[in-house]
Amino acid sequence: MGVAGGSPAQLKNYLDAIEAAGGEVVPLLPGAEDAPEVSLDGLDGLVLTGGKDIDPALYRQRLREGCGVEIDHPRDALEIPLARQALERDLPVLGICRGVQVLNVAAGGTLHQDITFLGLRAGSHNQREASPEPPEDAAVHEVMIAPGSRLAEILGDGRLGVNTFHHQVIDRPAPRFAVVARSVERQGSGAIEAVEVSGRTFAVGVQWHPERMWRRVAGCARLFSALVEAASGKRVARKQVG
Repeated sequence: MGVAGGSPAQLKNYLDAIEAAGGEVVPLLPGAEDAPEVSLDGLDGLVLTGGKDIDPALYRQRLREGCGVEIDHPRDALEIPLARQALERDLPVLGICRGVQVLNVAAGGTLHQDITFLGLRAGSHNQREASPEPPEDAAVHEVMIAPGSRLAEILGDGRLGVNTFHHQVIDRPAPRFAVVARSVERQGSGAIEAVEVSGRTFAVGVQWHPERMWRRVAGCARLFSALVEAASGKRVARKQVG
């Protein structure tokens, strides 16, 4: 299982969750500007992890002032091609926080550069800005999961309490991306909190951080188990063809 991120330390929670689900991990980290493109050859799945923001130019927007955008160009250069490879090859892929946004942008979707463009209060989806700051595995708001979705098969439909550490969200979903969860807000339809891609073995993205909740929330552990199970199926199929 390839796991893309910024540094080995940043990947620890993800690695723990995947290994607890029975997966084997290969870290995929940004290299020098002239480094060869990282490939998913020999891997059976991909996890796109959380982190800083995607360059708005990659979804055909200009950087908007006052949004607090912090671009991570090295990770953009690594992860956008990896996401496209995974979708083209139908490799199981799970996008988390920044990772769901990478999936969407890689496939042609767009983002809100800040949740305030949805009419939501600045910082309302980042529990680090709360006082006192809740534990990172604390459920601080709810999402509504769509019945009949792949995500509902794993987590159950209806409301789920989640943690939250983001200020950007999906605006326009990419083609074939179905919105399968939204945040529960006092007013409005809520922010997009999860998507899945039709016609793929396993292509799911969530805006919260299940890698910080899986020890306490069984559904989050099942999400990693479902990913590892899908990747194991791909490995078996690849060996049979080979």
